[in-house]
Amino acid sequence: MSDFAVSLNWARTTADFSPKTYDRTHTLRMSGGFAYQASAAPDFNGKAELANPEETLLAALASCHMLTFLAIAANSKLVVDAYEDTATAKLEKNAKGKLCIQSVLLQPRVSFGGGKIPTAEELTHLHEKAHANCIIANSITAAVLVQSKP
Repeated sequence: MSDFAVSLNWARTTADFSPKTYDRTHTLRMSGGFAYQASAAPDFNGKAELANPEETLLAALASCHMLTFLAIAANSKLVVDAYEDTATAKLEKNAKGKLCIQSVLLQPRVSFGGGKIPTAEELTHLHEKAHANCIIANSITAAVLVQSKP
């Protein structure tokens, strides 16, 4: 169906390369040309002012859920005026003792316009359908292949 590509660039900027001192800042470039700097989370010696992989994963989930919700609402002839979300994720150790995002909480607030406003039950169903069809939520268990290049 579709292929996606992101390029990542990192280079050592410190005189030494010790576990506590090397700079984790790197650049991510999307296929459309948009680029941004990212780092590790502050707990892992990264820069708090830059995006980190855990927040980026959370942002991808929240964004995908919203986009899927909007598509479902539009196809249901509902008019969405605004959508806001406060998403949180918990980083914890799994059963194997490895750190991972164990849970994500999406807290969307949706405002509707037009004459058709869903009931609380219908709104819950719309979010359940959005979650079930969200590409990112369905990808969390995807296999990760690593192809090392010289």
